[in-house]
Amino acid sequence: MKLGVCAQVLYHLPFEQALAKAAELGVQAIELPVDSSSPFINLEEALEGGWRRIAAQVRAAGLTISALSNHQEGQLLLGPHHADTDRICAGSADEKSRFAARRLEMTAALAQRLEVTTVCGFTGCDDYSRWFPWPAADGYERMAPVFRERLLPLLDVFAKYGVGFAHECHPKQFAYNLETAEWALRLVDDHPSFGFNLDPANLMLAGMDPVVFIVELGARIRHVHGKDGERVRHAVDRSGMLAHGSWDRPGRGFRFRVPGWGDLDWRRIITELNLAGYDGVIAIEHEDPTMSRFEGVRQAVRHLAPLLLHEPIEERWW
Repeated sequence: MKLGVCAQVLYHLPFEQALAKAAELGVQAIELPVDSSSPFINLEEALEGGWRRIAAQVRAAGLTISALSNHQEGQLLLGPHHADTDRICAGSADEKSRFAARRLEMTAALAQRLEVTTVCGFTGCDDYSRWFPWPAADGYERMAPVFRERLLPLLDVFAKYGVGFAHECHPKQFAYNLETAEWALRLVDDHPSFGFNLDPANLMLAGMDPVVFIVELGARIRHVHGKDGERVRHAVDRSGMLAHGSWDRPGRGFRFRVPGWGDLDWRRIITELNLAGYDGVIAIEHEDPTMSRFEGVRQAVRHLAPLLLHEPIEERWW
């Protein structure tokens, strides 16, 4: 296993400086977002030949690309398609969905050029609140045919490029926990191009133990985020886990943390990833509102680096 970093924490730097800083912070890989909000990658320019410059700059920094990601634009594949998403793409629901499919296909094409085998992202969800079975008891089930209809053609395109799609389970996604992830796999007929970007903190926010996800679906994990979460004891009783408002708002019952500062046991997580055969990158995603950009990454590296396993499991010798 290797350590990486999600590039958003470096967005305030020019690209080459960001890559150099990532290497200085002690990681070996970087996850690169390619949605239109990225200051590093212009998807159209990259596909027209800029990918050569990107590859050379990453290589010169002594890094590899663990994955491309396109969460923001992928969200519009299934929604929501109301005004909140107009900043990503303004238009009708159909226009937004077609935009998402096109941008995800372009992301897969760029991944192929960069010799990156994984694209992480969201698929969205028409109405995540349907997890509560009212006013229609089968409201969530009604969204399943659309998930299948829109994902299967996209996964075929990914297969053509030799790239896997790593869906990130998260609130507001059709697949947000173990049960819905297993259901999503069935809906796409266990398509070989469909897998998961394991974000343990997102699963914790959904109320489940991420270790159970690894045990059940470890073979489908294509990428991992190094992100922790904290149930804030003095706040959770008054606001609950799903409180509204900014992530850095005081009084929230849950906040994202860097590994080592949350409630997750990374020894358990890394052990089960190893048993599942995962030998990829754990990309630190720093969304911790209690720490500066670089201190948070340094804290995460300090916690995770000694825990990483680098050698294959041996046959029993005792």
